[in-house]
Amino acid sequence: MYQDKIQAVTEEVRKVVVGQDKMVNRLLIGLFTNGHILLEGVPGLAKTLTVNTLAKVLHLDFNRIQFTPDLLPSDLIGTMIYNQQNGDFEVKKGPIFSNLILADEVNRSPAKVQSALLEAMQEKQVTIGETTFQLDRPFLVLATQNPVDQEGTYPLPEAQVDRFMMKVHIDYPSKADEMEVMRRMANMSFSSEVNAVLSKEDIFGIRDEINGIKIAEPLEQYIIELVFATRFPDQYGLKNEAKYIQFGVSPRASINLNLASKAVAYMDGRDYVLPEDIKEIAEDVLNHRIILNYEAEADGIDTRDLVKILLEKVPINKSVTLK
Repeated sequence: MYQDKIQAVTEEVRKVVVGQDKMVNRLLIGLFTNGHILLEGVPGLAKTLTVNTLAKVLHLDFNRIQFTPDLLPSDLIGTMIYNQQNGDFEVKKGPIFSNLILADEVNRSPAKVQSALLEAMQEKQVTIGETTFQLDRPFLVLATQNPVDQEGTYPLPEAQVDRFMMKVHIDYPSKADEMEVMRRMANMSFSSEVNAVLSKEDIFGIRDEINGIKIAEPLEQYIIELVFATRFPDQYGLKNEAKYIQFGVSPRASINLNLASKAVAYMDGRDYVLPEDIKEIAEDVLNHRIILNYEAEADGIDTRDLVKILLEKVPINKSVTLK
């Protein structure tokens, strides 16, 4: 029912953003499944531009928050201010009260600010003074961060990163795409205007349809196998990889793999999930949830390498004993 509108959203974003179809796809999956997205890449890869453009295509309230080292939690969620006219304290709501939040360079702020954001993401509510406010629905945080080895960053704690549905790594564009980017942005008369396509009602309607996507029990079992392979790699013949893994993924991984694979199937025009849907989304759902040890860092191994090996070695048809 909504396939044409989803395609129209992609086409509108392409008017401004070149060669980042995967990023746009993952942002839409997060929007349609109520999952927050973390985008990681070096500066200049159009992370902020893509989110800004997507916000214009949606009939949603949007706020961009630039995270800086001197940002305070009250700058994010709001605070109590004194009204001299009536002698009372009043609530001044912060920019978190919006449908779509761009947390730009989220790792540029210290832990107390990150915690305030992540609490709002998890609880969908904010407490200011003695009053608790529910955040409007849909509520989606699209956060960007530079790699943690960049100077002046505060790495997000692993337990807090787990609250993001996906962590999407943004790579450099191809030569052809970069040529197009250069030509567009070097043209000072280039217009970044786009048309709004999706409304709140459309988004909730899409969520209802995704909720009806079928996933067969063997594929549900396959998700469980992938998750358990990160926790007990020795049992899956991953002895070389086991020495690098300190902790496996949390139960949020299996939940989000299920949701995201349904969204992939839906956006591909199917009402059922294929194994390829799970494999397509697995890296983005799992990579930030696997915690590696120092030996992995010393050997130059990252979580994306491990996820690729998992997908190669964990069979789809292996029976699962549920306990």
